[in-house]
Amino acid sequence: MSDRFDCGECKESLYGRKYIQVEDVPHCIPCYDRLYANTCQECKELIAHNARELFYEDRHYHEPCFRCFRCDRSLADEPFTSQGEALLCNDCYCNEFSSKCVACDKTVMPGSKKLEYGGSAWHENCFVCHGCEKPIGDQSFIPDKNNYFCVPCYEGRFAPRCSQCKKVLVSGGVTYKDEIWHKECFVCRGCKAQLAGQPFTSQGDTPYCVKCFSNLYAQKCAACNSAITGFGEGKYISFQDRQWHQPCFKCSCCSVSLVGAGFFPDRDQILCADCNNDQDN
Repeated sequence: MSDRFDCGECKESLYGRKYIQVEDVPHCIPCYDRLYANTCQECKELIAHNARELFYEDRHYHEPCFRCFRCDRSLADEPFTSQGEALLCNDCYCNEFSSKCVACDKTVMPGSKKLEYGGSAWHENCFVCHGCEKPIGDQSFIPDKNNYFCVPCYEGRFAPRCSQCKKVLVSGGVTYKDEIWHKECFVCRGCKAQLAGQPFTSQGDTPYCVKCFSNLYAQKCAACNSAITGFGEGKYISFQDRQWHQPCFKCSCCSVSLVGAGFFPDRDQILCADCNNDQDN
């Protein structure tokens, strides 16, 4: 009597039949498929032992079921992308989900380098300077309406230039009499001190700090002999060829203010009415 050779699951004889051994235990084909075959994600049927099986992540497919969700193209030998549980060929994925380059109107393919700005996308080589037409890449750029410029081109075309050194103002600066300066270029013509943020005046179109202007051009107060600059106690009184700071315009005898009052010149002095009357008596 010969030894039995049966399926480890259904116990039917395997003599003369195909079988598959799992951990030294033989199984007939129907039992093996029922116990160990994966279920196709698409058609939900078992993937038989002799069928070509494809898998992606934790999902298994019959080869004919491994197809694009949109166009039904086989993905067995094609690049594809997963969108949720749906598999999409590259063409369908690009048409549905990929950005289009605003320069050439072609799809920016997955995996290719793209540049994005202001809600628009470009192929790397399509994002070029409107001036020199060279790709901007990862360099700094400046938008101008619907155009984009590399920094050198923008500065050469549009950036204001300092009235003093003629170089481009990248940021900040001082505007005076419709002209623009770098802060460090806007200086007193006399002492070369920077004037940005400081009180200053001018002689013609030339700026001066208060001190230099006072020394060079300001009138002297007839009372205190200090410069009348227009700064601080800036109001002044002028009479004939003499000027006074407003606080200095007072009676030479009693020191009462003569601002808005009548006064009497007496050689180098100015007198209020009372002091003038006293001298007349």
